[in-house]
Amino acid sequence: MEFFCYHRDRPGSAALRDELLEDHWSYMDRYAKELIARGPTLDGDTATGSVHIVDLPDPAAARAFAFDEPNYRAGVYRDVLLRRWRNLLGRTMWDFPGGSTEGNRYLVIGLGAGEAADLSVPPGDELIAYGPLLSDDGTTWVGTAALVRAPGPDTARAVLTQARYADIEVHDWQFGGRR
Repeated sequence: MEFFCYHRDRPGSAALRDELLEDHWSYMDRYAKELIARGPTLDGDTATGSVHIVDLPDPAAARAFAFDEPNYRAGVYRDVLLRRWRNLLGRTMWDFPGGSTEGNRYLVIGLGAGEAADLSVPPGDELIAYGPLLSDDGTTWVGTAALVRAPGPDTARAVLTQARYADIEVHDWQFGGRR
């Protein structure tokens, strides 16, 4: 089962996040085979959150993954968005043909209700990860999450059908992992 996990940083937690960097990476190393994508969201050079898309056996394993994470346990994060997800691209971020460094990268999250939207992969080759956010039982569409390379946030936002979502968030994002 695939899960989308977005830990949002608590304001003023940058120093604690820096202090725990090795603990965070060591924790993520334990999930190297299960990770589909990972990386921080940013405001300039300051981290604002952490994205992890992971394939785990069940919802209990996903909750353990999200809430046993060292930054969460230490209070770096203010909240966690954890949803079932479906990998419509069928690959990991490391398989993205555009590489890990060229261009601007964004996390796009659209939350919605009702009839599912954006279940087909949009045309183009700028998607790093893409798929629907689902209810805990995996049957009800609740939104869409994408990692995308785009010239700017408005272009990234346009990956989703605007009118189908209550809100669409766009965050600067970069490939994660050990440097």
